[in-house]
Amino acid sequence: MRKFVKWSIIIIAVVCALALSVLGLYVGFEYMKAKQIPLDEQALLSPTLSIEVYDGENKPIKEDNQISTPYAKIDLLPQHTKDAFISIEDKDFYSHNGVNFKRILKATLSNLKAGKLKEGGSTITQQLVKNTQLTSEKTFQRKIKEVALAQKIESKYQKDEILQFYLNAIYFGNNCYGLESASNYYFSKEAKDLDCHESALLACIIKSPSKYCPVKNPENALKRRNLVISQMEKDGKITPSQKEYYSKQPLGLNLNHNKKNKLNSYAQASIDEAEKILKLPAKQIALKGYKIYTHQNEEKQKALEGAFPDEIDCDSAGVVIENKTGAISAFIGQSNFKILQAKRQPGSCIKPILVYGPALNEDLIYPCSQILDEEITVGDYTPKNVGNSYRGYVSAREALSKSINIPAVKVLSYVGLKKAKQYANEVGINFSPEDDSYSLALGGMTYGTDLVSLSGAYSTFGNQGIFNKPHFVWLITDKNDKIVYLAKEEGKKVFRDDSAYLLTDMLQTCAKTGTAKRLSSIECEIASKTGTVGKKNSKQNLDAWNISYSQNQTCGVWLGNLDNTPISYAGGNQPTEIVKNYFSNINDTSTFIVPSSIIQKKIDSSELAQNHRVMLATKFLPERYTQEETFSSFNLPNEVSSNFTTICSPEIESYVEGNNAIISFNAKDFITYQIKNNDKILKEISGVNGRQKITIPLSQNSQNITIENFYTLSPELNSSKEIKFIKKRPSTKEKWYI
Repeated sequence: MRKFVKWSIIIIAVVCALALSVLGLYVGFEYMKAKQIPLDEQALLSPTLSIEVYDGENKPIKEDNQISTPYAKIDLLPQHTKDAFISIEDKDFYSHNGVNFKRILKATLSNLKAGKLKEGGSTITQQLVKNTQLTSEKTFQRKIKEVALAQKIESKYQKDEILQFYLNAIYFGNNCYGLESASNYYFSKEAKDLDCHESALLACIIKSPSKYCPVKNPENALKRRNLVISQMEKDGKITPSQKEYYSKQPLGLNLNHNKKNKLNSYAQASIDEAEKILKLPAKQIALKGYKIYTHQNEEKQKALEGAFPDEIDCDSAGVVIENKTGAISAFIGQSNFKILQAKRQPGSCIKPILVYGPALNEDLIYPCSQILDEEITVGDYTPKNVGNSYRGYVSAREALSKSINIPAVKVLSYVGLKKAKQYANEVGINFSPEDDSYSLALGGMTYGTDLVSLSGAYSTFGNQGIFNKPHFVWLITDKNDKIVYLAKEEGKKVFRDDSAYLLTDMLQTCAKTGTAKRLSSIECEIASKTGTVGKKNSKQNLDAWNISYSQNQTCGVWLGNLDNTPISYAGGNQPTEIVKNYFSNINDTSTFIVPSSIIQKKIDSSELAQNHRVMLATKFLPERYTQEETFSSFNLPNEVSSNFTTICSPEIESYVEGNNAIISFNAKDFITYQIKNNDKILKEISGVNGRQKITIPLSQNSQNITIENFYTLSPELNSSKEIKFIKKRPSTKEKWYI
């Protein structure tokens, strides 16, 4: 046994040694290769750079695509500014040669524990390499290149030069590349004038510009800013009393609104998309001379810009998407933060995507299906209608077009949360694990979605149920005009074309008589849905939406404030008016394609009204009692009305009060009822619904009462029922017996 253990240890040791040797040889080989990579010194020097962005006709987009601002010189910066970045990012910066192997080992152990490349252990010099020389991919090979190039930079430049390169290269979010740009945007001042706590705030952002954005996530930013201040005190850069003072300071933002348009321009959105495609920061895209070709349509861009009023007292955005391709042909936004990087609650705009579209595709409802609008509780969730009003039975068409909440929750329960979310996922709407409640039917998501994703989902219905991912960029070339990226416009079938059309037909009702009825005067055929998100426990609103589409294009509009300041708009007013302005300015004469599987069928309107059942009408049913509805040939009603084919006598209750016979039954408005005594008509009832009570005096020893009923419009179909009343004389008093 001891020999076995001994040999097992020896074998394991040999295997480990061999593995380490192989790993060492591999690392050494990759390191030697990396040492041969030349430095891109132009990227380090950070001149003013710009990116060429072109529209759909290959014409330059005339927007400011400059990505660098005036250079921040290290000798002009306050010492506390330099200290803030060094304390939080690389406290050994002035003592290492570009690589901190202790930090790398610590990060490696953390990555092994996490099972993925989570931490990099990078020094300031390595971060500089990552931002100016390499892609942002987290691979082992790239890490070796990062180390080799960091050492090459350290051998060529002084520490203060490297720190200057770094501070002018890093990204601070909100389109701010470099310290000078960030200082100008967040505080409207030059970097040389930054206070200590302001410097700490900027230093906190760079770890994750989205997570620690002081505009979008002020609580996160404040917490990390104070961590930076604590590290500065720990490193002896500030005193304990200074730490206490600076930690109590507010964020003190003084945003420079001159960047407002550029942050949300079409060109900037295209650059943001190109960063994801190429896995390069915008600065490197500019340095490498890449050219970005987009789908922008000049006419539609101008029409969308002209659709917005001059003054809107909140953040806003609009987008136009081509249904057949997913190409984004126009985009506009106004905010101090990048709108497309923010997620908002969609409100009732989620209903077609998550509720009614899936229900139609699963053959669970028809547009004319009756749903009881009533107070309900599902688990621990009690949804409410606007104004706490309930309408009784309404059709699915009316419920969607007038955005009634309770029917939406009920229909979602028919589909099931899991399946409904699968449909939404297929058209680009994503959920968090916490999104597992029927409040989703009303747009109650944990994080929400963005305007482009929501509008792209709607474009599926205008494209016969085929989803194309919305995109700004269709082509990217390098400085030698060689194609490095070409968009693949491959649609994915999510809904049947008949289901997509039925939903479109329902949303056309919304645009004619529902919450989007401001669009009723538009000449082209248009389907629309509005959404309004209210502030919890308040009558104020936070978001207002309108998403509308024709056969060719989808136009989405959002109004709100990314800091959640309440707005004075609702989906049915200003957003819908903007959509109306856009379609009025565009010559769109398209009509919706009606699939061959869509058919018109007559149903029994009386059965629908009285019993809430969708039943096909027979040829015998008079026109007065029919209504024409739209169906898919794959999902037709399986019941046929028997009205006007046969007729049955109503169920009658009869009893005696004194010397009067009482007859009671439920009447239908299309049936005539005659109450007779010996062929003499005592009473006739016609054209009424509901319970009828008739009193007939009894004057004979034996009296027969006959109830004859026939279809008012088809008297030949009739039936009758006779009730006999007999008078007997007991010894004490008279009684009538039925």
